[in-house]
Amino acid sequence: MSAIKEYTADEVAEHNSVDDLWVIYNGEVYDVTKYVDEHPGGEEVIVDVAGGDATEAFDDIGHSDEAREVLASLKIGKLQGGSIRTVETKVKGQSTSSGVPVPLVVAALVALGAAYYFLV
Repeated sequence: MSAIKEYTADEVAEHNSVDDLWVIYNGEVYDVTKYVDEHPGGEEVIVDVAGGDATEAFDDIGHSDEAREVLASLKIGKLQGGSIRTVETKVKGQSTSSGVPVPLVVAALVALGAAYYFLV
């Protein structure tokens, strides 16, 4: 039995056209190029997630067992390092702000403006 090929998110992202279309589903990589024309929901639905993580889009539709079997037959490997959603969650969790809530800053500016208006 051969080892499962691993792909980086960048490698998958390169396959983002109708003629060369890969997606990630639950951390696994699928080449759905040959299936795009057969997709009952139309090609646009798949093209929208081309080269990226289709997990949420696929799960939101509630696909049949048959659809899951078709997807399984198109598997070409797995995503190196896990699912993209895990990576995105980690990145989104990182904050570049100073930690001061915007409403607090706005309220302070309004208070300063009011104080200036009434004292001058």
